[in-house]
Amino acid sequence: QGALMESGGGSVQAGGSLTLSCTGSEYYRTYPYMAWFRRAPGKEPEGVATIDSGSGQTYYSDSVKGRFTISRDNTKNTLYLKMTSLKPEDAAMYLCAHGAISASSLKPTDYQHWGQGTQVTVSS
Repeated sequence: QGALMESGGGSVQAGGSLTLSCTGSEYYRTYPYMAWFRRAPGKEPEGVATIDSGSGQTYYSDSVKGRFTISRDNTKNTLYLKMTSLKPEDAAMYLCAHGAISASSLKPTDYQHWGQGTQVTVSS
């Protein structure tokens, strides 16, 4: 099924935008729920957004709701996370993941396949 690979991370100033991509995600055929997580140094992984690859239904954590948008292009096997109005507290390693337990889950343990991550830095 291939590996998941994130890209699009980088350094931006507060208030800026970035769009992350996650390719190689043919896992959606078996694991239809996709999510973006982030992991800051010394902190537990935090789920920020999920999407059901079938229905397109999306879910967001309160910390990013209204600023981040998760989307999916099934024809390209690519998952996206558009991030706007970035804040210093958004800085983290961002990882994509696939799971088959719940479309609305933001729990890392509900996702079975993970990418390596892409780093996002936000300066104030």
